[in-house]
Formats: sequence, structure tokens, C-alpha cells
Amino acid sequence: MPFFRAQAALRAVERRATEFAEALREEPTPSDIEWLATTATKGDTDHATWELRYARRALGVLVAQRDALDDRTGAAVAHAVTDAFATDRAIDPKMVDVAVGQFNARLSAYRDILQSRTGAPLSVRLGQMLLAFAGGPIGRNQTEVGRAGEIMDRYLAEVGAGLRRIFGTASLPEDLPPSALVDRH
Repeated sequence: MPFFRAQAALRAVERRATEFAEALREEPTPSDIEWLATTATKGDTDHATWELRYARRALGVLVAQRDALDDRTGAAVAHAVTDAFATDRAIDPKMVDVAVGQFNARLSAYRDILQSRTGAPLSVRLGQMLLAFAGGPIGRNQTEVGRAGEIMDRYLAEVGAGLRRIFGTASLPEDLPPSALVDRH
């Protein structure tokens, strides 16, 4: 019986991961696309749109890996997000491998930023990376970096809320510290 319960639990995680991956496919706002196109992509709204899509999806994977209640969630979300590229209507089927490769490059860069605790504030570093991928101004340009950082902060908040909505939140008894709930045997 434990085997069947474990398999059912794994399927439940995979179903939620697919639901979360679908939520991560939410389109960027027209104002964010227009701003990024004007600021960084020399008017290329398609490039701006894809950079924002990649950013939301990458941050969703990273937040799932960092904040999920179940250790299997991060991997399940990563698989669901990557698998979703094959059915994305915005991607020419012949270009799926290119899109996945571009996504993985962004995922790696954003992971490095989230794991680093040094340097400028997180929103500044994420904003600089978004602008760098988009081909725009980085460095000391506070206005553009600040706006890009605000977008990335918003994405972090949105994907975090989506993760909690779909996978749930931790619920601990108020009279016990978390360490008391760990089975030490």
C-alpha cells in the first residue's frame, strides 16, 4: 500500500506542477512589453515579450525550487515548464529547441543571482540581467535598472503567490518550533 500512496502523491505533485507551469505562461503586460522594447530591444516587441516570458518562467522554477514544501516540487515544476515549450503556440515547432536553450541560459543566470548574497540589492541585479538579455542599458542607469528591478520584484511576488495558491502553505502549530516536528529517527 505505501507504494501506491507514494505514486498517487507523486502524480498529485506533477498535476500541480503542470497547473503552476500553465500559470507561469501568463502574458506580460502591454506596458511592460512596450517599456522594455523602447528601453532595451530597439523597438523589437517580440524580443521584449520573450525576455519577459522567460523571466517569469525562470523565476517560477527558481521560486518552486527554493520555497516549495515538498522536495519533489522544484524538479516537477522545472520539467513541466520545459515540457510546456513543446505546446506553446507562440513558438514555431521547429524552434522549440532554440527556445528551451534560451530559457535555460536565463534560468542559469537568474539562479546565480538569487543564490548570490553579495553586491547590489536583488532587484537591481535581476533588473540588470533582464536588461542585459534584452540588449539594453545596464550598469549605473538607475531609471531603467530600477524599472526592470520593479518588474522582476513583481514577478517574484506573483510566482510566489501562485506557488502557495497551487501547492499550499506551511502550517505549523503555534506552540512548537519547526525543529520539534522533525523526525530524528
